[in-house]
Amino acid sequence: MDAFLSSTLLVALGEIGDKTQLLSLALVCRFRKPWPILAGVVVATLVNHGLSVWFGDWLADAIPADWLTWILGGSFIALGLWMLIPDKDEGVDESVRFGPFLTSLILFFIAEIGDKTQVATVALAVRFQEFWPVLLGTTAGMIAANLPVIWVAHRLAGERFETWAHRISAALFIAFGVWALI
Repeated sequence: MDAFLSSTLLVALGEIGDKTQLLSLALVCRFRKPWPILAGVVVATLVNHGLSVWFGDWLADAIPADWLTWILGGSFIALGLWMLIPDKDEGVDESVRFGPFLTSLILFFIAEIGDKTQVATVALAVRFQEFWPVLLGTTAGMIAANLPVIWVAHRLAGERFETWAHRISAALFIAFGVWALI
């Protein structure tokens, strides 16, 4: 349960103000169909984070335990510092040929490649070495962060909210990094 809750919390907070939230907003404005967009986000996250958890499990077996502690702690601290750098709005191409589900699936999968949450998912998999709890936790965190944007983004929009969300998630990642080192 610790792996699931930690994964959910870190990803949900880490996604606040992330480019995937901006992508959710752009997709809702473009298509005005929240359910297919949410479904695309869920499928893309399950596939992307599934690969990330698998890679993290492989790393946990391939790297000596004493090195792993330092790499893991350093990774969480680096992610915390990275959280302080806001993402840029990449927008949605207006000439999209696919519907909202397929467009969301493809764009979310691509947006998550090399993203903070993908790196965090790998680190969480290394830390907990529990495939399903980490995968389901990171997916729940992604949904928790993007669902409000999909339905009520206009009420949550604001630079001050985004700034504080980045600061809180950065502090949590740094705390997890220090905790892993201790």
